[in-house]
Amino acid sequence: VPTKLIESIAKIRRGGTFKIVQQLLKYKLIQHDSKQYDGYFLTYQGYDALAIYSFLKRGLLSSVKGMLGTGKESDIYLCLDQDGNDCVVKLARLGRISFRAVKSKRDYLKNRSKNNWLYLSRLAAIREYSFMEALFAEGVPTPSPISHNRHAILMSRVNGFPLINIRHIENPTSLLNKIINLGIRLVQLGFVHSDFNQFNLMVTEEGEVIVIDFPQMVSVNHPHAEEFWIRDLECLNKFFLNRFEIECSEFPEFKEIEVLKQLDEEVQATGYMRTQLTQKEIQDLEELNQVNRSSDSQDEAESSEEDSEETEQLQEPQEPQEPQEPQELQREESPEVNTDHLKKRVNKQLQNKNKPKPKHKNRNKNKISTKHLY
Repeated sequence: VPTKLIESIAKIRRGGTFKIVQQLLKYKLIQHDSKQYDGYFLTYQGYDALAIYSFLKRGLLSSVKGMLGTGKESDIYLCLDQDGNDCVVKLARLGRISFRAVKSKRDYLKNRSKNNWLYLSRLAAIREYSFMEALFAEGVPTPSPISHNRHAILMSRVNGFPLINIRHIENPTSLLNKIINLGIRLVQLGFVHSDFNQFNLMVTEEGEVIVIDFPQMVSVNHPHAEEFWIRDLECLNKFFLNRFEIECSEFPEFKEIEVLKQLDEEVQATGYMRTQLTQKEIQDLEELNQVNRSSDSQDEAESSEEDSEETEQLQEPQEPQEPQEPQELQREESPEVNTDHLKKRVNKQLQNKNKPKPKHKNRNKNKISTKHLY
């Protein structure tokens, strides 16, 4: 935003605007940019300050205690409400270096062409809050949603521990059954979590399971919903096998789970529009997915065949080659070149070389005697 536009919107004189801008730059709440035009843009720290100030102004927060943790696309802060109870603020952080494919993997933008990471973070927070609110109303064990503003979500604190941090538990089989039943419950409501693993599951001291982190959740009508469901269960099975030496021998079939309520349509989850497609359009979509998968598998097979051929060529001994007879080189007749000017130049250099060098009579005149220094 250029300085003149800041002055007109804030209705502040130019001298006052300059002082405020310098103070904001000092605390890294804004940043100067002169690539396209000379102006300032909002940073994530400034966006955080606006969201938290909104919670404070509405009487939902009293203070921020500190950071609880950080993830690939969010930061979690522990706060206090007006009654002194603990609560959590989740700040979306889309655009990190390790997670920049979100523009292609999530349908936040839809048909929009222009965007920035702050806007995408705001869309992610709105979607996650709507998912959490709908699931909490249906009795699914999630943090209780309180409010949201910009890219921030205010929720209750979960009195539990992440599953990844638990090393010992009395009955891991019962815990695994609870987790699988929770995944089935999400499918019955029309959702597939798509990241249902040990990092997004909290376990309380009583052994209850609470699910968190919902922005990547998709509809059961998504083309890859069954693939995401199987991937989540296999990831959990592998974790329990390595950590607690137990595993689930048979997974519930995705197609056999009955969807009891279409919450995905209410919150417009990714892939919910598939129910509005005709049967022919669904078949065409499935055929397209199969073609893409078969092409990927063919590429992998071709690459593996090329690698095997290269290894065979390296392993086969090469036969010694017979020495070849040298071939007579045929000289091409070059055109005649006039070399008179070259001869004159060489003769001149030889004459200059044979001339005696002049003797310098006063060569040692400027030398300084150093005998008196010793």
